Amino acid sequence: MKNLGFSWFFCLMIWVTLNCLVGCQKPGAVNVGAVFTFDSVIGRVAKAAMKAAISDINATPTILNGTRLNLIEADANCNAFLGSIEAYQVIEKEVVAFIGPQSSSIAHMISVIANGLQVPLVSYAATDPSLSAKQFPFFVRTVQSDSYQMNAMASLVDFYGWKEVIAIYVDNDYGRNGISALNDELNRRMAKAVYKLPLPVRFTQHDIVTVLNQSRLLGPRVYIVHVDPDPGLRIFATAEKLQMMSSNYVWFATDWLSATIDSFAPMNGTALSVLQGVVGLRQHIPESNQTKDFISRWRKMQQQGLVKSELNTYGLCAYDTVWTVAHSIDKFINDGNNFTFSLSVKLNDSKTTQMHLEKLKVFDGGAILLDNILNTSFSGLTGPVRFNSDRNIITSGYDVINIDKMAVHIVGFWSNTFGFSVSPPETLQGTKNRHSEIEQKLGKVAWPGGKTKAPRGWVIADDEHPLRIGVPYRASFVDFVTKLNGSHKIAGYCIDVFTEALKFVPYNVPYKFELFGDGQSNPNYGQLVQRVADDVFDAAVGDIAIVKNRTKVVDFSQPYITTGLVIVAPIHNTKSSAWVFLKPFTADMWCMTAGGFFIIAFVIWILEHRVNDAFRGPPRRQLVTMFMFSFSTLFKTNQEVTVSTLGRLVMVVWLFLLMVITSSYTANLTSILTVQQLSSPITGVESLIGNSWPIGYQVGSFAHGYLSDNLNIQRSRLVKLHSPEEYETALRLGPDNGGVAAIVDELSYVELFLSKRTDFGIIGQPFTKSGWGFAFQRDSPLAVDMSTAILKLSETGKLQEIHAKWFCKMGCPGERRGKSEPNQLHLVSFWGLYLLCGLITLVALLIFILRMVRQYARYRRRQMKLCRPSSSVQTTTRCSQVLFNFFDFIDEKEEAIKKMFMQCENNPVPETPTSTTSTAT
Repeated sequence: MKNLGFSWFFCLMIWVTLNCLVGCQKPGAVNVGAVFTFDSVIGRVAKAAMKAAISDINATPTILNGTRLNLIEADANCNAFLGSIEAYQVIEKEVVAFIGPQSSSIAHMISVIANGLQVPLVSYAATDPSLSAKQFPFFVRTVQSDSYQMNAMASLVDFYGWKEVIAIYVDNDYGRNGISALNDELNRRMAKAVYKLPLPVRFTQHDIVTVLNQSRLLGPRVYIVHVDPDPGLRIFATAEKLQMMSSNYVWFATDWLSATIDSFAPMNGTALSVLQGVVGLRQHIPESNQTKDFISRWRKMQQQGLVKSELNTYGLCAYDTVWTVAHSIDKFINDGNNFTFSLSVKLNDSKTTQMHLEKLKVFDGGAILLDNILNTSFSGLTGPVRFNSDRNIITSGYDVINIDKMAVHIVGFWSNTFGFSVSPPETLQGTKNRHSEIEQKLGKVAWPGGKTKAPRGWVIADDEHPLRIGVPYRASFVDFVTKLNGSHKIAGYCIDVFTEALKFVPYNVPYKFELFGDGQSNPNYGQLVQRVADDVFDAAVGDIAIVKNRTKVVDFSQPYITTGLVIVAPIHNTKSSAWVFLKPFTADMWCMTAGGFFIIAFVIWILEHRVNDAFRGPPRRQLVTMFMFSFSTLFKTNQEVTVSTLGRLVMVVWLFLLMVITSSYTANLTSILTVQQLSSPITGVESLIGNSWPIGYQVGSFAHGYLSDNLNIQRSRLVKLHSPEEYETALRLGPDNGGVAAIVDELSYVELFLSKRTDFGIIGQPFTKSGWGFAFQRDSPLAVDMSTAILKLSETGKLQEIHAKWFCKMGCPGERRGKSEPNQLHLVSFWGLYLLCGLITLVALLIFILRMVRQYARYRRRQMKLCRPSSSVQTTTRCSQVLFNFFDFIDEKEEAIKKMFMQCENNPVPETPTSTTSTAT
């Protein structure tokens, strides 16, 4: 039994050893597929670069030692359908990864295959940003995505300050999605691709001419070309023939252009003559000895006839792509994984027999190999090879190239971290500042036409296609704008403002006026503005109010005149009134003023009675003197003067208050006597809304919509009027005789209407705030320049001169504004002054009373001390008797009191005055 157990153990060990040897055995060869277009700008370079990479990998013992890497190539012929068929045929050979294609459209098709069979697809040239979506988890990109490139392109547009561009692109996944990414990046910088002009996938010369001629009718002159590499440079050759490579144009190209011209043989450098002034992007390749060695090797391959094309950046990416796949396969093998394939249940269940889908197998280790690819990190020809979370390679940025005098110049570099600089991004890695914090700088650029100053980038119009300006053909208020009788000339205040403002625009603007309306009635201004938005007109000039709903569809210039809706009603001069002198003050103001006179009269009498003979005598005389003195201060005719210090203090404050009150009264009474009063019961917009009177408005004005929509006035109450004559007739008839109670119109029209009529006036202030401006299409650069020109007109005084020319021929119309009631003066306006006067008066009165109490107490003490022997003096009195004695004491003159004190000090038994003492009964 012991021998039997040992035998079983020995057999088990042999079986485990054999399985380990089988599992650890490296495969002799691994197949990798490559689907791309052989005969293309990118394909010719990529084919040679991938072969060189395969040769280097198989010759390097440190990678895939003992395993040969086979590259199975298939020509996609630049066709998505044929490329898909080739991909199926390649995958039947049990490839573990796809390399390529360079076409984004083909990559979309093959990515679906790669997803189904779990074979990683690593592309060195498909730049469509949508390929990074989660829809294609097995797609990996070793070239910069167009989302990254368009960030650089939008930054370049923003660097020079342009806000509108024209995008010319090939109409496939690569072109459409690339331009979509460009527009997103431009929008982030407050710019946009206002026109997107597609070309067919296989565009012809006729297609190019059609697109370029179409673009010449547009305003922007900044072009961004995003097409497939084109050795013939047909777009730029055609643009040169159409004289579109002049100094007025700006041409940008994505990296397809750099790939094309880098592939040119030196002898074909003359083809660059059509690219004079073009600015493009090229994937930045950091300098390294490895890259220099490969470039030298490439030149030797050219000499040996192995390659016929120059090396471009896509060739370097293709070389690194093969190495990326090789590194991931090497790790896959070293981790003990096997390359096994299994049949797909879904494909086996398919009933189709002609396509033989059952031959397609799923790569069991596809997910592991994909993870190895994404975790790859090595130094390649293009620099460090690493991938981000979107399965895109982490890149160094772009070179900004400029073609000048048939040579390619690098004028700077761009990276997402540092923005624009004249130093390569790798030299800035040690700095901490991002591009928002460091100076953005590029070298000198030669633009089309040879100029070094950046072109304006857009044109408004030219002599062949002048600016179409819509002008309202008014039938009334023709001083603002209309067509002159018997001629085709258009004149008016608004036209003069526009033509004078154009003189301050720093470029020529050819234009032609086109009338809008029939001239029989005023046109609808909302429809005129909509014509601008619909591209029927390029702009609209006239008395166009800037209101909310219009600003939603067009851009307006700076207002050249301020206006707003006002109410016009009949007015007449105020009739004389016997009681008009009472109107300056309100009732409480009159009461307070009258009370002040009485209070001041009483206080002054108290303060002056003991020291001033004018305030003594019989009671009747004192009463008359007291009030005559108080009221005479109003006219400064009082004969009496104050003697006491406290009295003078009170009078100073009182006279100051009277000065302010009388001045205000005089000014307000003058205003009331000259103001014009309403003959209409309308006092403002509230009374207009709250009644049922008919209201007039001008035909074509926005007043109708504002009254009905914003103020909720019934449309049946609104009466349309066509001319100033109809205004006058309707107002004179009144609401009871078929006319209107008031008219609501813009202030500018009303002032012109009132300049020749004195029986009407403006009620209150404008109840809307707006202005007149010139309307332009959305984002038109001319709107900004015209705004600046209008401000300059105002600063120089020219705007006021134009206004005086048209509306001040007989004197500028003053505003006659009806008031609902005179502006009476209220107590609240003077309460502070009254309070100050009252406080000082009260303090003076209290000081006087305290002094009298102290003096009386002193007198009583001396009287009781010095006059005690007298039997006729009652030493104890009642409280009321003391009070009467106190008032009698105050009533005495100051001189008499002093004599009393002297008598008490000199005589032991003084004779008490009968007026200040009493005997006991």
